[in-house]
Amino acid sequence: MVISLEEIVREVNDLPTMPGIAVQVIRLTEDPYSTVKQLNEVICQDQSMTAKVLRLSNSAYYGYSRRIATIVEAIGVLGFSTIRDLVVAASVNNVLNREVQGYQIARGEIWRHSVTCAMTARAIARHVRFPAADRAFIAGLMHDIGKVILNIYMVDFYGEIIKRARQEQRPFSAVEEDVLGFTHATVGGMVADKWNLPTDQVEAITCHHTPLDAKENPQLTAIVHLADIVCMAMGIGLGGDALHYSLAGETLTLFGLSEPDMELIMAELAELMGDINMFN
Repeated sequence: MVISLEEIVREVNDLPTMPGIAVQVIRLTEDPYSTVKQLNEVICQDQSMTAKVLRLSNSAYYGYSRRIATIVEAIGVLGFSTIRDLVVAASVNNVLNREVQGYQIARGEIWRHSVTCAMTARAIARHVRFPAADRAFIAGLMHDIGKVILNIYMVDFYGEIIKRARQEQRPFSAVEEDVLGFTHATVGGMVADKWNLPTDQVEAITCHHTPLDAKENPQLTAIVHLADIVCMAMGIGLGGDALHYSLAGETLTLFGLSEPDMELIMAELAELMGDINMFN
């Protein structure tokens, strides 16, 4: 089967839009004049979303000593940025929590990898004092969504890509681009753009395998790349593109990080692993 980017564009256009509540929450949390009342009213339009946000707010991960009973209280305790992360995660769960046979990823594994990458990206962002850890979380969460779109097509091409990657000792994503003419990262960026995510997040998703190509916000892209590398090193949600996947040169020096710094971040990730299930 011959595949073209035009076909993929149609697939992306057929993809359901991000739920309206998530779009409104993103818009409100980026507006410095928004109020707790406005954010509460939007979230409470959807009883299911309200329940999910409250459950996540009361998880051990956030460590609040007494039960959070209302969205207003959750916003007050956790802040706008964290509430946005929870709403977006709840919104994309159905898209990401599935089998991706084209990349030989079992049901639930791409979701597990995505959530772990998001949490790792936020941890790295805080470690390097990046000013927008919530942007890193969402870009990390969405970075592999292109695999879901390419899934059906990759069934025909996966074997060839894996074979060439092994024979040529090249990264899976580089061979993927040779064979298809584009990568899952490119397609993921198209999805992010359709969902009206900020341009720097679109870029981070598009360039998460090639962070040195980033122009809009190289630091954000590098954070997502590092988070993805850490997840691969920890063996979390591995797919075919883990083959010969290596750290891009200069990524660590961009933040003045060393290998011991990355080991510390990986240790922090190991402690977070017990909290990943809270997003299911």
